[in-house]
Amino acid sequence: MILILNILWFILGGFLSGLGWLLATFVMAITIIGLPWARSCFTLAMFSFWPFGRDVVSRKDLTGRDDLGTGTLGLIGNVIWFVLCGWWLALWHIAAAVTLGITIIGIPFALQHLKLALASLLPVGKTVVDYDTIDTSRGAGRGSMPPAPPPPARSGNA
Repeated sequence: MILILNILWFILGGFLSGLGWLLATFVMAITIIGLPWARSCFTLAMFSFWPFGRDVVSRKDLTGRDDLGTGTLGLIGNVIWFVLCGWWLALWHIAAAVTLGITIIGIPFALQHLKLALASLLPVGKTVVDYDTIDTSRGAGRGSMPPAPPPPARSGNA
């Protein structure tokens, strides 16, 4: 089912959405100032081409460690990104989500656009992973995605 949804997504607008993100990647890469954001743009471009079965998560939540993009520099980078590019990319994805959400068949696609809108607001320090990786991370107890808590301990008087 995920393959069918991804193919439909690609044909019905995902290709154009991905090209938009690739354009943002190119613009960021050719400017010296935008180079730190080029990686995030490229990651989201690839996600935008084929979003079903994957999600955008914080690298800190996934690995349990801070890195350059998840610390203070990442926060500063996200603020600069939001002011320069993030809000208009998010606005595009929200408009697409509203348009697709009007029809019943477009709701799964609208949800993916909302996911992309959220990711476009604060992309630095995020990565795209498939759902199996997220489940594995939770099962291993790494990061802030812990497994389900154990049942409460029983007292001896019960």
